Amino acid sequence: MTVSDLPQVVMLENLIFSDPWPEDAFLEQTSGDNWTALVVESDSRIIGYGCYFWAGTKAHLTNMAVHPDYRRKSVAKRLLTDILRVVRKSGCDLMTLEVRAGNADAIAFYKAFDFIELYRRPNYYRRPVEEALVMVRYITDDEEEN
Repeated sequence: MTVSDLPQVVMLENLIFSDPWPEDAFLEQTSGDNWTALVVESDSRIIGYGCYFWAGTKAHLTNMAVHPDYRRKSVAKRLLTDILRVVRKSGCDLMTLEVRAGNADAIAFYKAFDFIELYRRPNYYRRPVEEALVMVRYITDDEEEN
């Protein structure tokens, strides 16, 4: 993700989420030392993105989205696979994330990647107010390269 991607990313964010990130949050993802954001394009149009950061051996998935027209076409799977590969190569041994407790599809997706629930954060999300599941995935050196 680059600064020039931000208008498309923000538009997609607003389309997908009821409580979208503002543009400056994405700008931080593109400019911080340990912050990274990837985009997926189709026909020169951004159809998905994933944002994460790492500190030492810990990584955190901060935001991930795929345009509704491109869901169930392995876009998110490829994106998360790439992110996990990068953080493993960076020496991370775990990745955490938050997901809306009521988002069954997202929870099932993360569980398919071996994320497990650690705990819940009440009232974490706004619009609508909802708790978050905090999930973790442990990353090992012997994982296969995809």
